[in-house]
Amino acid sequence: MTNIIEVKDLKKSYYDSEEPTHALSGVTFSVRKGEFVAIMGPSGSGKSTLLHLLGLLDIPTSGEYFFDGKNISNFSGDELALLRNKKLGFVFQSFNLLARTSVLDNVKLPLSYSDVPESEWEEKAKKAVIAVGLGERMHHEPSELSGGEKQRVAIARALVNDPDLIFADEPTGNLDSKSGKNVMSIIQRLNEEEGKTIILITHETSTAEHSERIIRIMDGVIESDTKVKNRLSIDSDYVK
Repeated sequence: MTNIIEVKDLKKSYYDSEEPTHALSGVTFSVRKGEFVAIMGPSGSGKSTLLHLLGLLDIPTSGEYFFDGKNISNFSGDELALLRNKKLGFVFQSFNLLARTSVLDNVKLPLSYSDVPESEWEEKAKKAVIAVGLGERMHHEPSELSGGEKQRVAIARALVNDPDLIFADEPTGNLDSKSGKNVMSIIQRLNEEEGKTIILITHETSTAEHSERIIRIMDGVIESDTKVKNRLSIDSDYVK
């Protein structure tokens, strides 16, 4: 299977003070299409910086990043934005939903930045909402939803453009254990049943064990890169 991501000696430094801060100090790895990879590390380890680089939200100080075989250093800002919108989906810990806006309209939002005809927005958004088990909550606003339901809306929004790769940044961080298991079951189903490539950022081992592989980062370098021996199975009680 071919690689969707390949990074070589990726480095990122910040120069907000006299002494530079080296957030990443030479990271090299690849992710195959259809793989589910968890990136773990304590606060300050560099995992969030790596997410921003892989998600095309920031650019590296040095090193190479190939997405689907193409060196992203050759892309303009507009080309990167287009690639990010068409190929990538994002799920964040804080949900980032628009208040006083229905579930359906929240999910539609990425389509307004796409080349999808407006006449297709409603159907695509409804399909994504139903896929995460919220068909009956489609016209509710975020204030009327539980934390787990809000995160499922965020997943639907990440799915609406049918991305090749989904980034999940601490997706269970604000949820109780039951809601967290439900959300991880949905994400794992996207990987196992629909073939989506997933990159999960987490500090929780139990969450990371839904993946096939765990990359541990410490002080800006990869500490270990191992297969998950006893991958957790999809929760049979997850909401379809």
